[in-house]
Amino acid sequence: MVLKGSSEALCPPPSLELRPSCNKSQSSPPLDSSSQPHNGVFPEDKEPVKYGELIILGHNGSLANGDKGRRRSRLALYKRPKANGVKPDVIHNVSTPLVSKALSNKSQHSISYTLSRSHSVIVDYTHDINTDMFQIGRSTESMIDFVVTDTAGSITGHGGGAAEEGGGGGGGHSAQSTISRYACRIMCERSAPYTARIYAAGFDSSKNIFLGERAAKWRTSDGLMDGLTTNGVLVMHPAGEFVSETAPGVWREISVCGNVFALRETRSAQQRGKLVENESNTLQDGSLIDLCGATLLWRTSAGLRHIPTLKQLESLRQELNAARPQCPVGFNTLAFPSLAQREIIDKKQPWVYVNCGHVHGYHNWGYRKEKGHSGSGGTAPAGTGERECPMCRRVGPYVPLWLGCEGGLYLDAGPPTHAFCPCGHVCSEKTVVGWSQIPLPHGTHAFHAACPFCGTWLTGEQGHVKLIFQGPVD
Repeated sequence: MVLKGSSEALCPPPSLELRPSCNKSQSSPPLDSSSQPHNGVFPEDKEPVKYGELIILGHNGSLANGDKGRRRSRLALYKRPKANGVKPDVIHNVSTPLVSKALSNKSQHSISYTLSRSHSVIVDYTHDINTDMFQIGRSTESMIDFVVTDTAGSITGHGGGAAEEGGGGGGGHSAQSTISRYACRIMCERSAPYTARIYAAGFDSSKNIFLGERAAKWRTSDGLMDGLTTNGVLVMHPAGEFVSETAPGVWREISVCGNVFALRETRSAQQRGKLVENESNTLQDGSLIDLCGATLLWRTSAGLRHIPTLKQLESLRQELNAARPQCPVGFNTLAFPSLAQREIIDKKQPWVYVNCGHVHGYHNWGYRKEKGHSGSGGTAPAGTGERECPMCRRVGPYVPLWLGCEGGLYLDAGPPTHAFCPCGHVCSEKTVVGWSQIPLPHGTHAFHAACPFCGTWLTGEQGHVKLIFQGPVD
């Protein structure tokens, strides 16, 4: 239910302490996350505590323009030298003309809920010595730890990539982005087991979260306030262990206070979904976070110990090439390009007919259902028409193969024997099977399985294919 200045909002006293033991005389340490080193290295510690890592789907190891500072495809969250977490402290009921005055204190974190033109509720937050806060959003301001821009999924070819934001947060696709400037925040407990929890919305440069009159908001049963952001923050926890028994869970929406709700009818509808009381905002290994424009994967420190490293992926690539796979038509030896080579198709690059899995070298014939093709030589881009496999006569897309380079997306370190359809990203069988079952949000209410390495929508009955290599004839 969305409150619009109802009399119910006036029931509590003008100010209400949420923590009875609050001591106002004590000064709080600085809370701005930008004042803390992002790597969280402690001078006295040999190894910093890592809470986990966030990986953006669709980038295959690095952004199209390279990882730079807080704008990257993957971010590790480390224990900070000093806690910068916050927790609810005091709730105020004020008239709207006083809101700007109440929010002018830039040393105080607060969340403002506008109920009507004449009434607002402001919740002050106080320093929490037991948690670290990390903020995620499109803004490039210093309080954002992880700058995320829209991922161009389902419209990319083999490379994947993002619609990069211009310098200073101004150019590129940022003006049309559906990702909030202050999308969400993650609170990590500083003591074992280092539980991480996610909340919708992040604090801006004035340390405020502002939910306007049109935002979905309501008073809870205990007299407090809660609300949802415009496009929402969706979370899906895996139904089982992410690695051992991969199975998709149910997509839920997370509120500003960290409560769990069923999805709204559409992404930005004002009516909230039903409260899901038996689920929490605690992130698990394999939890997915969707910010309406980009989807992030959370991997715990324990889960990261089982993923293949770049060195292991390079070893798998070399093993593939050492087997000297050959084109069954041209009999030329094929070779997967180095992991550093992205989007540039090599002459020896293996290509595959995604409907059958037969691996070939590139050839410029066998087109079907494409009029006006010149038939000239050279390298044609992936997805330029249906092709007929010379081995089994099955017709379908013919694309170059690319090794998945982001180890955090792998479900095991098995041999790269399968490829996603139709993009051609190669990884282990367990990885393609697992991701093919996961519906990822798209638009306001659509869901579709996609390749985690490039974001391309999966096609075919299974969304993946087993690769059929031909060995050397000698």
